Amino acid sequence: MHNLMARGEQKMCDDKDLVNAVLERAGRADGKKRLTCAQAFELAEKFNAKVIEIGRICNKQNIRIRNCQLGCFK
Repeated sequence: MHNLMARGEQKMCDDKDLVNAVLERAGRADGKKRLTCAQAFELAEKFNAKVIEIGRICNKQNIRIRNCQLGCFK
């Protein structure tokens, strides 16, 4: 079985501080948790994490991304 993670790379979504920060930052609208794309980028920078890890946390926590800077999510 191959290791899918590069050497020295840590799985950031296990970082409880990062998960808690995402949960705290996510707002509620229409009964759903939401986080803006800009907020996701800010959290990634603050915690020295990859934006994809923020996305994985959001997926796991059922948080929707809104105001996507790429136009992918509405």
